[in-house]
Amino acid sequence: GIVAMPILQIEFDDADGLLVWSDLANSLSEGHESPKAQIRDEFIRSGRNTVLSRLALIDGLGCAVKTAAIFPGNTDRGIPSVNGAMVLFNGETGATEALVDFHLVTKWKTAGDSLLAAKHLARPDSKRILIVGAGTVARSMIDAHRSLFPDACFTVWNRTTERAEKLASEFSGLVEVSVATDLEKAVRSSDIVTCATMSTEPLIRGSWLSAGTHLDLIGAYRSDMREADDEAFKRSRVFVDSRDTTLREIGELIAPLSSGAICEDDVLADFYDIQAGKFRRNSDSEITLFKNGGGAHLDLMTARYILSTWSARQVQMA
Repeated sequence: GIVAMPILQIEFDDADGLLVWSDLANSLSEGHESPKAQIRDEFIRSGRNTVLSRLALIDGLGCAVKTAAIFPGNTDRGIPSVNGAMVLFNGETGATEALVDFHLVTKWKTAGDSLLAAKHLARPDSKRILIVGAGTVARSMIDAHRSLFPDACFTVWNRTTERAEKLASEFSGLVEVSVATDLEKAVRSSDIVTCATMSTEPLIRGSWLSAGTHLDLIGAYRSDMREADDEAFKRSRVFVDSRDTTLREIGELIAPLSSGAICEDDVLADFYDIQAGKFRRNSDSEITLFKNGGGAHLDLMTARYILSTWSARQVQMA
């Protein structure tokens, strides 16, 4: 008869401490040298709640399915607003290869996505980094960016100042994190602005962006969500992680494309253009804008990095 193979399960605490931000960024870059991913997203919505399934297949890397249940009201209940599951399949046999903790993949994929972009699009001498939002992603963004910009100081702005203060206190003694109450002032004085919110209306005004700023937009994942206005797109050189996942499915791009603020040709490059040298900053004075769409192919690449790192550690311990 058919013998069922045991399925490897990687928990958050078993792997999180083994991972390195710069190694992940390199893995994501290398992953985009593989054949282009086949990807698909499926949404189900009920009120504010969303169930999102993302599927990816990359020749040589295998297949992945990641499903997220996003319930914003959970914040008021004191429990995570995003939950889900991640399954990794073998590329040759289709066998279930690993169940990787959903929150582990999400943490490293989301921040690693923006980190890879910042590596190419932010000024290398960036010192002042603004985090807009004070949730789980914001915490990861501080960790990720301090690995690339070790001399940077951070500022956090959040609609609820108390949450920003709580996040800042968690980094006390590790890195300088202050709290902003005036968003416009904070944006104007920052080298990097990274947004991780659930906003459905633009928070960032293009008129606030100073020459040389890098704007990183993470939060908007639905067609009715936005974090930056049309003017921000008009004033910036625009980049995305994947044209396939951002141009027609995410409000952050749908809106300025529909209004005529930009056209598709204004989206200059995605991660598949890194190797050709098209995904880069051209001058210290230009404003760069990056939309982190976080497709399933990035989950697949991240899960592969986690699995390889975790497996190497098991060999060392054997």
